[in-house]
Amino acid sequence: MSFPWAKQYTPGNDFTKWIDEKLPLPRLVYNAVGAGYPVPRNLSYMWNFGVLAGFCLVLQIVTGVILAMHYAPNALVAFSSTEHIMRNVNWGWMLRYAHANGASFFFLVLYLHIFRGLYYSSYKAPREMIWLLGVVIFLLVMATAFMGYVLPWGQMSFWGAKVITGLFGAIPLVGEPIQIWLLGGYAPDNAALNRFFSLHFLLPFVTAGVIILHIWALHIPGSSNPTGVEVKSESDTVPFHPYYTAKDGFGLGVFLIAYLAMVFFLPNFLGHADNYIEANPLATPANIVPEWYFWPFYAILRAFTFDFILPAKLWGVIGMFASILLWFILPWLDRSPVRSGHYRPLFRKFFWFGLIPCILVLGYCGGAPLSTFTILASQIGTAYYFLHFLVILPLISSFEKPEPLPYSITEAVLGSDKQAVLGENAQPAV
Repeated sequence: MSFPWAKQYTPGNDFTKWIDEKLPLPRLVYNAVGAGYPVPRNLSYMWNFGVLAGFCLVLQIVTGVILAMHYAPNALVAFSSTEHIMRNVNWGWMLRYAHANGASFFFLVLYLHIFRGLYYSSYKAPREMIWLLGVVIFLLVMATAFMGYVLPWGQMSFWGAKVITGLFGAIPLVGEPIQIWLLGGYAPDNAALNRFFSLHFLLPFVTAGVIILHIWALHIPGSSNPTGVEVKSESDTVPFHPYYTAKDGFGLGVFLIAYLAMVFFLPNFLGHADNYIEANPLATPANIVPEWYFWPFYAILRAFTFDFILPAKLWGVIGMFASILLWFILPWLDRSPVRSGHYRPLFRKFFWFGLIPCILVLGYCGGAPLSTFTILASQIGTAYYFLHFLVILPLISSFEKPEPLPYSITEAVLGSDKQAVLGENAQPAV
């Protein structure tokens, strides 16, 4: 993306001029996250979560690489090597807690980033590709997190791997061979642990590659903003640096305070006690649950309890994967010409009083022991979840009456737009 008023990079001395001629990396940074990248002037702190997600990925890669130097992906010693890291490696306890809690904070940031995109309809044209790549990133992070959860080889690690890989066994005809192929046997053991360790190490770098594409796609149409109105003139934008680098820096500081408080004072708060017991194939835990960030999807999986044409287990697998895959068609389900939820009164009500409570209910049911109440609540939550995206959202876009939009971003911020009044607003060149 290039606005006519975007500042151009100018080397300050002979050395930077030589670098710019041979390898224009400073120019790339300047145009991507510097003063050469104009962004809407009204971005709120909800737009900080993309940067925080990138920071979390770097944090996970750095801590993960160091932990891999001491971890042994062998079913006989995996649990012992984890304890070795905690007890004998210098600062090993901190690295492991930083990595484990970093995963939770990564998902927290990702969910806030996704909900911001849903509320402000950041998935709509011309930003569909940004959204689609974002969903791919989310799937990659989910796969990486699941495989990482298996590595400590505690009770929840082992039985979580058995339950989740067992889902593939529900596929008719080819399910069982696929399950055996994934595990390298009939149950999680050495082969599965080695494969999961290799993929857990590899996928973050694949994710980093897709994130580069995600940012590249973002720079073509430019950032969305809380009004959903496109940039019309120079007065609608400010340079990314120093305005948003300072804002992102403040957001990162707040994030680090919460994150480090969890690492140093509540390191096991988000974990499961059974995972501090070495894996035992002969002792099944009373309540097998994944990490908290998978609970809504786990609740959808368990919501299907009776056979209808297909086995209930297969319906659960279809429902769980479909709950994420339907996000790929979201740009074409929501046909409202207005993006921001601020100007869509009906959409806003269904979002805050329908979708958000539904996700919270599913999250609770996914982590709670099975009971008549949790199964019924999961079924109601699952039904509403799919109805919201497949029925309610398209219907709202058809007959909702949006509130009046501001003419420009400047008008939304300052109450007037002199350039628009004078007819001097320049159109962005994409």
